[in-house]
Amino acid sequence: MNLADLRQEYARASFSEADAHPDPLVQFATWFQEAQAADVREPNAMALGTTTPAGQPSVRIVLLKDVGPEGFAFYTDYRSRQAHELETTRQAALCFFWAELERQVRVVGHVARISSEESARYFRTRPLGSRIGAHASHQSAPLPSRDALEQRVREMTASLGDDPPLPEHWGGYRVAPHEIEFWQGRASRLHDRVQYLRDSHGAWTRHRLSP
Repeated sequence: MNLADLRQEYARASFSEADAHPDPLVQFATWFQEAQAADVREPNAMALGTTTPAGQPSVRIVLLKDVGPEGFAFYTDYRSRQAHELETTRQAALCFFWAELERQVRVVGHVARISSEESARYFRTRPLGSRIGAHASHQSAPLPSRDALEQRVREMTASLGDDPPLPEHWGGYRVAPHEIEFWQGRASRLHDRVQYLRDSHGAWTRHRLSP
């Protein structure tokens, strides 16, 4: 396995400060719509980076479920590792990678829980199996076997029926960004990078970064 020889030349597009919308969330919406139009598989898949108070990092893929002026929202088990780290540091980083468009977007921001009412509205839109699973699984906790999990799912299915309620341990977080970077792959690794920074008054400034 010769990883050193794995290379991909990027030449699909360019991205300049002049191309960038003054509001990065509007710019994100534009790129996201273009990812959907390009049939990117799960364009809402994003790497979520968190840290412990001691600075130990961890990362995993989660799914973006809402984005707007207030930030980027996703849902999880509040007992999970990622939730424990989000609750203690209140900070997170996100990264989207859309290979078909040779683009990535990085987000850094403050994290807060979404209201239980908003979480319940989203929870009701999930497939029944996913709602049962949220009750049956204690995310990140040790599990003796797959059989034990499946038995728990059967028990929850029998007891909760066709309309399981929102579990108390499950809900959403929203990342309110103070930094967003848009990356467009370019030839010879001379990529285009436009970074937005938010000041203490909520205003955004943007500038180019070296590749």
